[in-house]
Amino acid sequence: MASIFSLKTLAILALAFAFCLEATLGEITCEHLDEETCAYAVSSTGKRCVLEKHVRRSGAEEYTCRTSEIEADKIKNCIETDHCVKACGLDRKSFGISSDSLLESHFTEMLCSSACYDNCPNIVDLYFNLAAGEGVFLPKLCEVRGRNARRGMAEIKSSGFVAAGPINSVNAFAAPAPFAAVSLSDGAPAPSEAED
Repeated sequence: MASIFSLKTLAILALAFAFCLEATLGEITCEHLDEETCAYAVSSTGKRCVLEKHVRRSGAEEYTCRTSEIEADKIKNCIETDHCVKACGLDRKSFGISSDSLLESHFTEMLCSSACYDNCPNIVDLYFNLAAGEGVFLPKLCEVRGRNARRGMAEIKSSGFVAAGPINSVNAFAAPAPFAAVSLSDGAPAPSEAED
């Protein structure tokens, strides 16, 4: 009888804790987050939060969190856990949202690891969409990373484009500069798209 009582008590306590946690977090607004929780967070409206750094005339650095125009897929009201940030090889001091990190083999290895890929859907969703924007299917990239990682990485074409930060930011959607792909044969840059 004591074990049934303790299971019911634990269930009630767990439920109460879940409600308290939701009440504590409430509706997430990017502009209310600090620099330690901003990067990789998703607002209650489903928009991704981005961290920005401003340098004052005095040289002091000031960090602000803003709402981006990038929507998360089926994820809302989420502050990414420190566990996932670490498991996926990310940094809380990341500014903006960019696919450039997919070009780094160490980052891709961590992103595709079981600890990240199987347990951190918010981060996987973000990089899945960033990879798709570059014409790369993330599951395929993760599949080839062990066998022929260099070829898989060369498929990603980095344009240097960083997604727009806050709504009031400078137009980040200006035409990106041409990019150079890396040749798999000798490591020399291949002709840019502008020359094609």
